[in-house]
Amino acid sequence: MDVHAFLRERGELVDGFLEKVLPTSPGAPEALCGAMRHLVFPGGKRLRPALCFAAAEAVGAAPERALPMAAAVELLHTYSLVHDDLPCMDDDSERRGRPTVHVVYGEAVAVLAGDALQALAFEVLAQRGARAGPTERVLGAMRDLAVAAGAGALVGGQVDDLAFPAEGSDPAAVESVHLRKSAALIAASVVGGARLGGADAATVARMRSFGENVGLAFQIADDVLDRDEDGACSLVRLLGVDGARRRAETLLADALGELDELGERAEPLRELARFAVRREI
Repeated sequence: MDVHAFLRERGELVDGFLEKVLPTSPGAPEALCGAMRHLVFPGGKRLRPALCFAAAEAVGAAPERALPMAAAVELLHTYSLVHDDLPCMDDDSERRGRPTVHVVYGEAVAVLAGDALQALAFEVLAQRGARAGPTERVLGAMRDLAVAAGAGALVGGQVDDLAFPAEGSDPAAVESVHLRKSAALIAASVVGGARLGGADAATVARMRSFGENVGLAFQIADDVLDRDEDGACSLVRLLGVDGARRRAETLLADALGELDELGERAEPLRELARFAVRREI
């Protein structure tokens, strides 16, 4: 499988959908519309939507069945990046080779654009998800996404990341932040795709374990790639580059083991996991 071709093709699928659902002026203030679109287009690798699509395909569904979830995940992910870049958070001036949203539109509009992106994620999943399958599957995906975005996961992980001690921590504390801040949304992407694809409860549980392990390994890969940057919450700081790589590979192996019963249909999901964890680390 050509993972780059898969990412490109599934990225085009979700991009076309996002073009349709993002608000335009005069329906909403022009500056807000511009700020919401600024980081959505052009996007990154669209890894989370790709994982969502691949999970649906792994359980025998067409990728279009997972489209509302894939779009919702990308909108929520983008909101988190807009807020992470703010001066009160990570204070970044560039993202994806472009000035960050608050640099272009101002801090207040950037905050509000992030709020609007988060709201739109759930609007899209609620309105468009009903066409993808039974209500209980959509509600399950929506609940998973809300939990992944909330105080016990993404937001709480960001709070603990900002306050992470430069000394005296341990690998378990680092992984706790990574599980909430990064892995929870990746797991929700995978599980949501599987739910909308018609997965049974046992398969959903395996997909959740797969997503959490891949998500944690993905963030460890980021630790390795960003090892020259200052950051307290990093396994590289505690285990060294080789130790972090070994931990990521162990998590990847555990994740892939969860897909053993799904056969050839899950091969795109396996390849995306390998790609996510082995990105030049």
